[in-house]
Amino acid sequence: MGAITWGPEIAAVYDTVNAAQSAPSVLGPMVDMLSQLAGDGRALEFAVGTGRVALPLSDRGVPVQAIELSPHMVDRLHGKPGADRVPVTIGDMTTTRLPGQFRLVYLVANTIMNVTTQEEQLAVFVNAAAHLEPTGCFVLEVIVPQLRRVPPGEVARVFCLDPEHVGIETFDDVVGQVAWSHHWFEVDGRLVRHSAPYRYVWPSELDLMARLAGLRRRARWAGWDRQPFKSDSESQVVVYEKPLAGEPGAPPG
Repeated sequence: MGAITWGPEIAAVYDTVNAAQSAPSVLGPMVDMLSQLAGDGRALEFAVGTGRVALPLSDRGVPVQAIELSPHMVDRLHGKPGADRVPVTIGDMTTTRLPGQFRLVYLVANTIMNVTTQEEQLAVFVNAAAHLEPTGCFVLEVIVPQLRRVPPGEVARVFCLDPEHVGIETFDDVVGQVAWSHHWFEVDGRLVRHSAPYRYVWPSELDLMARLAGLRRRARWAGWDRQPFKSDSESQVVVYEKPLAGEPGAPPG
């Protein structure tokens, strides 16, 4: 499988290096939207990680289940308050199937790109659609590729230059849309280095994957605050819905 699994070293520092993403100003709008879309139904998170989103969503009263490829990340989740209310299945989000249907399936923090082939990214959409009840939603949060920021003749760019984090991405396979993300983190006085490939995906490509999976786009915003998506937006939050049988966009049969 063309996917990235976080090992024990990264799992151990994941919450520390991503602490800003757990701030109420970041999580609040995200959990607001997800809880609204879930309503009185169940939610399923693909790639739950250490539970940054699943736990506060569960605290809102939404029944949440999850799939996660890395057992090391799940170990971290299990050590947090409320983890007993979020059952996690170890498996990959392209094929792992849970019983029943869900009102909401969501995949955040650019994790669709951790699946590094187009075929398997499409399989994520197909698996999400298979878990959804009619009129249910699949929500994606992912960056917009920033190739225009790479000067002509160069193959890399620095995307983060902070005292505690240096991040460089290299565009290694433009045909396959595979790049590498390289990070150097300062954590508790030591340097942690991490590099991994990802497959960047364009907004129109996401929409086509959704159509092939029997979903249709309901909305695309520049972020969780629902600001309009524009040609220069650097990120996107997309809501796809599963049509009722017989409606336009519904799969045959």
